[in-house]
Amino acid sequence: MYNVMAIGNALVDHEYLLSDAALEETDLTKGNMTLAGIEEQQQLLAYFKLADIEPSKQAGGGSAANAMYAFASLGGKPFYACRVGDDKQGEFYLKDLHEAGVATSPQSIHAGGVTGSCVVAVTEDGERTMQTFLGTSSDITADNVDFEALTQADWLYLEGYLAMSEGIQPAMTQLRQQAGIHNAKIAVSFADPAVVKFAKDGLLNMLGNKVAVIFCNSEEAKLFTDKKQVKAAARALLDYCQIAVVTDGAKGAVIAHKPDADSEVVVHDVATPAVTNVIDTNGAGDNYSGVFLYALSQQYSLPECGRLASEVAAQVIQQFGPRLASQNYQEIAKRVLSV
Repeated sequence: MYNVMAIGNALVDHEYLLSDAALEETDLTKGNMTLAGIEEQQQLLAYFKLADIEPSKQAGGGSAANAMYAFASLGGKPFYACRVGDDKQGEFYLKDLHEAGVATSPQSIHAGGVTGSCVVAVTEDGERTMQTFLGTSSDITADNVDFEALTQADWLYLEGYLAMSEGIQPAMTQLRQQAGIHNAKIAVSFADPAVVKFAKDGLLNMLGNKVAVIFCNSEEAKLFTDKKQVKAAARALLDYCQIAVVTDGAKGAVIAHKPDADSEVVVHDVATPAVTNVIDTNGAGDNYSGVFLYALSQQYSLPECGRLASEVAAQVIQQFGPRLASQNYQEIAKRVLSV
């Protein structure tokens, strides 16, 4: 049995620390993710080399994978569907997940494929800007998805970045249908403002008639709902879900909840721990989603879920890389939830 089945893009992260001036020399939009071909990524890496900007870290990445890593590190049992190549990067990627307790399927490995990679440019304010070469992950289809795993899961977690991939949409529809048959609740992460800007139709397909939870940040919520205020956007998201979780950086998070059609909307404000030194925001939202979903699966209250997720995200942004050491998640949970 699994607590959750997730599906997402499999990417190996390559992180670089650089100045705003250096970032402006690229074509990247600060704070957003940009898709690129292998030639474009090679050009970006050549620019970094010419500017003497050295990589600071290589790590397993991908939005849903980061969330499932956090979920597993807290003691949960996640299954992750993805697509990697049968290359060294793919071997590194899957080994990293398995060691953390995230299950995958042999269907994830594509013979002759090139594993996707993400160049993460981290500026001095800690903001992450990403250029992603999806590699073989761009061709993920139903053939890479072990639908049997979903019959054993309580939750289905869908990564917003996949809204930008037309080939996976039939599998998304099939997953939503199977989740309904097996009473698995669905959680969707918007993942990035670029997803909302350029792939809203794909997001709407993920959401179907309605899902249990939506995870997004304030910019994504406002873009999706056309609302100017965070709380108004969170309330508007309830047309698409039962629980809307909207993070807003240092300002905290808003959790809007409507248990059923006849209920009044309940809104919780969850404070963000004070952080004096933001080093790298890469993975913060992914960790927030994975930790929140874990706590929710363990029947904690929505404010408790938010507090634990906020504490973990606050630790993530004080280091390089999108993931904490596994024991750190458990230490935070013991402190916040007294477990």
